[in-house]
Amino acid sequence: MRHAIDIFEAIPAISRIFIVTAPEDAYWSDDLLQGCHKTQVLSCGGDSRAASVYQGLQAIASYIDCDDWVLVHDAARPGVDAVMVQRLIDAIRPTDVGGLLALPLADTLKRADTTQHVAETVPREALWQAQTPQMFKAGMLQQALATHLHRQPTDEAQAIEWAGHAPKLVLGDLKNLKITYPHDVAVVSALMQATQSEQDAE
Repeated sequence: MRHAIDIFEAIPAISRIFIVTAPEDAYWSDDLLQGCHKTQVLSCGGDSRAASVYQGLQAIASYIDCDDWVLVHDAARPGVDAVMVQRLIDAIRPTDVGGLLALPLADTLKRADTTQHVAETVPREALWQAQTPQMFKAGMLQQALATHLHRQPTDEAQAIEWAGHAPKLVLGDLKNLKITYPHDVAVVSALMQATQSEQDAE
C-alpha cells in the first residue's frame, strides 16, 4: 500500500489521493500515511470493487468537478511505477473517453468444458489483460457505475463499455501484476527489484 501511495504522491499531475476502505476494516493503519501530503482515507467501501469505487466517488463529490479526471488503482498492484502512470496520463486526450493500462496477451488461451478438458483454443490476437490505474472523468464514471452496478462490473472500464463507450488501451507492464496468490508477492518483488537494478545501472 505505502509503495503505491508514494508513487502517486510524487506525481505532480496528481492533486489528491483517496484510499477507500471498508467501514469495518481491521487492517488499515494511519501509520501508513506518515509524511503523506495528498492522501486521506475514506471508510466508505462497499462489498465489491465497483461498489467501493462508486461510493468513493460519491464521498469525494465536494472535492472534484464532473469533468475532472480520476485514476482508479488497485492496491493489490504494488508494482506500478511513475513511468506507467505518466504514460497513461499522457496517452489520454481531452476528446478521449478515458483509458486503462493493459498488456497484450502472450499465452495461448484454452476454454475449458465442465469436466476441465479443453473445449476450444481462443485466438489471442487483439486480446489484452486489463491492469490499473484506469482513468476516466469523474462524472461519466460515477454515472456508468450508478447505471450498471447491479451487473457487477469487474473494473471501471467495463462499466464505461456498458455505457456505450470505448476506453483506450495503454501499454502497461509485466511487473504491474495483481497480487492474487501468495507466490505472486515473490514474483512482483523480483520484477520490481530487476527494474530498480536496471535503473541503478543507468
